[in-house]
Amino acid sequence: MRAVICREYGTPEDLVIEDVPDPTPGPGQVVVNVRAAAVNYPDVLLIAGKYQVKIPPPFTPGGELAGDVVAVGDGVDLRPGDRVSGLTFLGAFAEQAVLQADGLARIPDGVDYADAAAFGITNRTAYYTLRTVAPVKPGDWVVILGAGGGVGLAAVDIAVLMGAKVIAAASGPEKLEICRQRGAQAVIDYDREDLKARLKEITGETGAQLVLDPVGGKYSEPALRGLGRGGRFVTLGYAAGEIPAIPLNLVMLKAITVMGMEVRTFAADYPDEIGRDDAELAALFAEGKLRPYIGARFPLEQAPAALRYVADRKAVGKVVIDV
Repeated sequence: MRAVICREYGTPEDLVIEDVPDPTPGPGQVVVNVRAAAVNYPDVLLIAGKYQVKIPPPFTPGGELAGDVVAVGDGVDLRPGDRVSGLTFLGAFAEQAVLQADGLARIPDGVDYADAAAFGITNRTAYYTLRTVAPVKPGDWVVILGAGGGVGLAAVDIAVLMGAKVIAAASGPEKLEICRQRGAQAVIDYDREDLKARLKEITGETGAQLVLDPVGGKYSEPALRGLGRGGRFVTLGYAAGEIPAIPLNLVMLKAITVMGMEVRTFAADYPDEIGRDDAELAALFAEGKLRPYIGARFPLEQAPAALRYVADRKAVGKVVIDV
């Protein structure tokens, strides 16, 4: 089978596509014939050796996929031919992947592979945040930075579904137009407009109740300044490439709560809520109330170009590799 290989830490252009042996399942494992895999910003960090967890090369990147079961190990209820999607820390950018069976879900009837592959990580990140970490109430002003990206656009969809008034902040008219179409009440081009001033203009003296920030960099502080008293600020990542330093006096003066959320550790941090959140999110997906926006698709042989597209912040919504 063909697989994308990171031979040494570097850029997307350093990745190679090679023929490797087909995987075989162990106990509790499943081999999936991959139909579609989704690209996430952490994939870019992993191949550069800059993610919080370092994986020694060589390895195959890719954390979410959808496809068909082709082989199963002992103790597995799934059968060859079952359509499944799942999350895996590594291995999705290949024609076949081996995963733990308990990390897979059957794809609902009528849902295509690309939607199933692109749904998991970003929607979990957004849903866990808005449902559990910083619960949103109907009518809350919710500011979403990087709103045109995978996590950002998922957060727009979910916050709108929860009845919030969404302010989508992103760069460029194309991303902002998609946010409007997905239900954002207001949009801000933070590369061309004064983010703090526009937030005050939109929300008035009360300010916003919540900021979701998967971007970091120069956008974080003006967004925090746009919060009202008792507001909450959730940091989700640093796609801008810079971890911001927040003046703590701003936090003190407005009694702001600053929180962090990482999807990889959510289950350990919130063991009593993860089952509820996953069940609710799966139901919204099965009922068609939530679907990812897929802004670009690449064949497997262009996987390096797909990661470059994400690394350069060109992506609108999700980027999918059609395997």
